[in-house]
Amino acid sequence: MRAVIQRVSQARVTVDGEVVGELDIRDGGKGIVALVGVTHDDTSEHAAKLADKIWRLRIFDGDGGPERAASDIDAPILVISQFTLYANTAKGRRPSWNAAAPGPVAEPLVAAVVDSLRASGATVATGRFGAHMHVELVNDGPVTLILDV
Repeated sequence: MRAVIQRVSQARVTVDGEVVGELDIRDGGKGIVALVGVTHDDTSEHAAKLADKIWRLRIFDGDGGPERAASDIDAPILVISQFTLYANTAKGRRPSWNAAAPGPVAEPLVAAVVDSLRASGATVATGRFGAHMHVELVNDGPVTLILDV
C-alpha cells in the first residue's frame, strides 16, 4: 500500500457538488489528508500498518518541544482512495494503471485503513470510493510525505 499524506489546516472532498468528507479543524488546529493507493498483493495487515504509520508519524510542531503525531493532538484525518498512486509512467506519455489493484480488491483495503484509524481513536472523514472527487485543501508547511508499506 502507498499513501501520500499532507499536513493541512483545512480540507474537504465533494462529489457532484455534495460535500462527502470534511475535516473539522478549529482554532488554528491541524489535520491530515491521506491519499491511499492499493496494489495487487496488499493485505489487511498492510492496511493496519499504514494506518498506524499515518496516526503515529510525528509531523506536527511540538510548541517548543518534540514533534507530535496526529495521535498526540487528536488531529482529524481525511482518507481518499487514489489508484493513480500506482501509475507507471516509465514508457511513453500515457500512464499505465496495471499496478493498481482493481476496485473489488482495493475498496475493502481502503476501508480497512479507515477502520484501523478509527479503532486507534482517530476522527476520520472519507471520500467516496470510485467517484470523481474534487479535493480542496490548504497544505500546512507545506508538509507532504510518501509512505509505502
